This record gives sequence, structure tokens and C-alpha cells, in this order.
Amino acid sequence: MTDLWNSLLASLDLGVSPADDSDLSPSTTVFEGPHLPLSYRRLFGGQILGQFVRAAELACPDKSVKSIHTLFAKEGGYDAPLRYEVTRQHEGRSFATLAIVARQSGRVIATAAVSMHVDEDGPQIQHVEDVPALLDPEYRVTFDLLPWETRAFDDLNATAAALPEYEFWMRTPAVDANLSAALTAYATDLNLIGTALRPLEGISQRGNGTAFTSAVTAHTLWFHRPFRTDDWLLLRQHSPVLAHGRSFGRGDILTVTGELVASFAQEALVRFGAEAAEAISAQPTAQRA
Repeated sequence: MTDLWNSLLASLDLGVSPADDSDLSPSTTVFEGPHLPLSYRRLFGGQILGQFVRAAELACPDKSVKSIHTLFAKEGGYDAPLRYEVTRQHEGRSFATLAIVARQSGRVIATAAVSMHVDEDGPQIQHVEDVPALLDPEYRVTFDLLPWETRAFDDLNATAAALPEYEFWMRTPAVDANLSAALTAYATDLNLIGTALRPLEGISQRGNGTAFTSAVTAHTLWFHRPFRTDDWLLLRQHSPVLAHGRSFGRGDILTVTGELVASFAQEALVRFGAEAAEAISAQPTAQRA
């Protein structure tokens, strides 16, 4: 866990890279950072999301990321660096709009549209469900890609049918608050597909690569208030639909005191193998609804 945590922090320490394309606009800055040392055949989307956020923050250091919409075009690999071309499309006193292209060996791996905003005061109103009490340490769970403490009441690896809802608490080790948005972006890429699969009897997120294959196609985050990831945060997730080979999920991130600090949504490709598809079709419609 400690090694992954240090590697994650290192991956967010982006450096300016020399532009290797003379056609790039003068308003474009290129960043590059190391990959996480994972054994997967493709780059983890959370790494790309976190690096997108950091690239935007470094390109406009006087503003914060308000929203980021990412489209994943191709799988990334570990054999070549990923370069982030950040183009400042508009930069005013209060807002900025950025376009980011992540390239690897000349191929576009992902793109992002980012809105930046200068922090300012104003009325604060929210309407969300109350936050439950923080779970005790006995509810500690382990997610392979989250190198920090997490707690949850439900088991996302269970294969019994359940509602397409899931929530868990998380808290990182002590870390610079400037990394909060990037670390949160990284975390939101992990469990939405598993949440969408919960109504299917006999299937869980552990079936990826056997019962089904999946790939995130789009991921969006909105940041509402400043927060820290080394304070406890509740990630509350819900998937309203799984249809036509795609899942859709959304979630909110709240503090222990109930403040809504961020929201996110994700679409993913989910293709079932013939055996799993046949088993699903035999399940009662109400169970799959």
C-alpha cells in the first residue's frame, strides 16, 4: 500500500515536457509524468484522470478545476510515456477553459474539456440525503488500487443480487490539499461499473475479463467546494441504467459533516460473454430492473 501511495504521488508530479510538434499553438503546454507500476495490460483510467486534473491546475495555477469531462479513445500501455497537451482556449479574470489531449506514441489516448474558476464567495445551499455516521474500523475493506483506508458496509464483490447502489468511506494519508482534486478524480474511476452490476445474480466486478469485459468511455467530475482527502469522505454511488452494452453511474462525495464537495458520472462499455448473457436473460425481469 505504501509503495502504491508513493507511486501515485509521483505520477501526479508532472513536469513540463518539450513540445515535439511544431504545429502546437503557443498557448499549449505539454506535461508528462510517470505511470503507476501496475500489472494490468492497460493504463488505469484513474491515473489518466488524476494527471488530467494536475495538468489543468499546473497550466492555470491561479484557478481551480470546476469541472472536467473526459473521453477515453484508446487503451494506454506501459511501454511509452503519456504526454498531456494542455491548450488554454480562454483565460479571463474569473474563468478559464482548457482542452487537453493525452497522447502516447503519437496516438490520442484520451481528451478532456476543463473549466477553471477563481474561488469566490457566495450563498451556500444544498439538498442531499443526510450522511450516515462514519463506520467503525471493523468495516475496513481493501480496494486493490486505493492505497489508503476505506470502510464500507456492503461487499461490492458479493454475487447476490442487490440494488445498484454503493457507498464507502475513504481517507488518504496526510497530503498537500493541492492534490485533493487529482486524488479524488483517481478514486472515482474504480467502483461505478461494479455498482451497475449489483442487480445481476451471480456476477460482480470480479468477473471482469471472464464473465464480461469493460472499458470506461466517458467520465465527468464537478468540484463544488474546497476539501481535503486526508479528512474522511463518503463516496455515494448509484447506477440508474445498464443497457445496450453500456453502464451509466453517478455519485456524490460528501464530508463527515454532510457538505457536498464533488459529484461525478461515468459511462462504460460492458460486454457479457455468451454464458453470462444466457444466465442473465434467465433471471426474472424485476431482479434485473
